[in-house]
Amino acid sequence: MPYPAGRRPLPDVGPPAGHGSASGAGSALLLPREPGFAMFVAIAVVIALLLSGLRIAQEYQRGVVLRLGRYVGLRGPGLYWIVPLGIERATTIDVRTLTVSAEQQETITRDSVTIKVNAVLWYRIVDAAKSVIEVADAHAAVYQLALTGLRNIIGQHDLDDVLQERNRINELLRESIASSTAVWGLEVQRFEMKDVELPAAMQQVMAMQAEAIREKRARLIKAEAEFEASIKLSSAAAQMMRNPAALELRRMQMISEVGAENNSTTVLMIPSDFVSLAQTMNQFLQQPGKSPEADAGCSSVGCAAVPAA
Repeated sequence: MPYPAGRRPLPDVGPPAGHGSASGAGSALLLPREPGFAMFVAIAVVIALLLSGLRIAQEYQRGVVLRLGRYVGLRGPGLYWIVPLGIERATTIDVRTLTVSAEQQETITRDSVTIKVNAVLWYRIVDAAKSVIEVADAHAAVYQLALTGLRNIIGQHDLDDVLQERNRINELLRESIASSTAVWGLEVQRFEMKDVELPAAMQQVMAMQAEAIREKRARLIKAEAEFEASIKLSSAAAQMMRNPAALELRRMQMISEVGAENNSTTVLMIPSDFVSLAQTMNQFLQQPGKSPEADAGCSSVGCAAVPAA
């Protein structure tokens, strides 16, 4: 007979104990199940499966979704859902710029000098799908490629180029690996040398070379200064020769400068006529056919040996 909703039927108690059969006593312990319990469990399982497919990607992350091993697209940023039970798998990729410090590399330059170089690499993932599908480990791959490119570029240049043209070397380093990483969905933003370590003997040689270059520059500057000073002195001397009074003024100025100092210098004044007389005598002696005897007033005719008394 039908029962009102919300009420359970009473079990058939049967005859009292000792008056019925054993089967009747056992049937009194069985209770009929509710049909809504199984449905509740099924709904709970379905909800749990649906919730297990929820994923959250940060603003700087992307989810690469594969369905049964096939690429279906990117998800994120934000909340997204994938088919659970392993039907779809999501790989989260960080698309921010990453900084990697390359370990110290000992390499040989083109002029056979062994140096140790440290470098820094900046890169980011621009295509998350390629970084998952095209290469097994994108970060390890770009790191090893950077080390190889660093050795190759340093080996193609002399030591002077590595030390003096670092900007050009850095640009060559970036270009050497940029084409290879583009296939993997990565963009190399910068690749620069951080430090170049030279052997101790090479440092001493370079110090000697730098010292010699500085000494050369100092001597050239000093020679140019002396040359300019000689030109000025020559012009001053020519000016004084055209005006004897200027020479006298210069002499008087020099005497005043010497006398101003506290020393025991003795100044002997010589008239300028003696200077003119000395120049005249020098010109007369340099004329051909003259001799010291002629300067003493003797000639080849009037001078004779006088015997001793």
